[in-house]
Amino acid sequence: MTAPRRALIVVDVQQEYFDGPLQIQYPPHEDSLTNIVTAVEAATAQRVPVVVVQHQMPAGAPVFVEGTDGWDLHPEIEKRIDASTKRVHKIHGSVFAGTDVAEWLRQNDIDTITIVGHMANNCDLATAVEAEGLGFAAEILSDATGAINLSNDRGSVSARDLHETLMVLLHSNFAAVTTTRGWIEALDSGEPLEKSNLVVSAMSGREAAASV
Repeated sequence: MTAPRRALIVVDVQQEYFDGPLQIQYPPHEDSLTNIVTAVEAATAQRVPVVVVQHQMPAGAPVFVEGTDGWDLHPEIEKRIDASTKRVHKIHGSVFAGTDVAEWLRQNDIDTITIVGHMANNCDLATAVEAEGLGFAAEILSDATGAINLSNDRGSVSARDLHETLMVLLHSNFAAVTTTRGWIEALDSGEPLEKSNLVVSAMSGREAAASV
């Protein structure tokens, strides 16, 4: 099997997610940050291109306004950026929407994106879904992402339940889900990560439900 040509996509590791209404709840943001940094360092050591993305909203918005403290990258990410890092600002959930990321990936002969950063329930999900239509394979590192508690007029869900459900959903079709350690092992071996598919996941889900 052909070795994947990867890029690491570091999504919105901004201060908004470490304090305030968007604070990451699961996995704890301190833990996910440690794994994000580990992934960036592994990518750099293996000469895997790194793309660092920042979300921005217009002046007057409650979050992600350029120039505010919350918009800034976490210092642990900022200090690991070098001349080879591609930096991107986005205004939509997916890192592809309204940016040149897809074109840049193709120019650099990349066929697989590895997603880390925030949030699993928004920008990571949107990026993995759009990658499929653009022809890129996607990977996501479950312990290098994070989710928040959500509640609206459709109900409530805890960050843990949301994150765990999203990892199952993504692995069923849109992205190969693994841990940071598992991804580094794949980098070392040059092997692609395997994901499930919707039919196999559905059949396994039916069996699991019947056994309860």
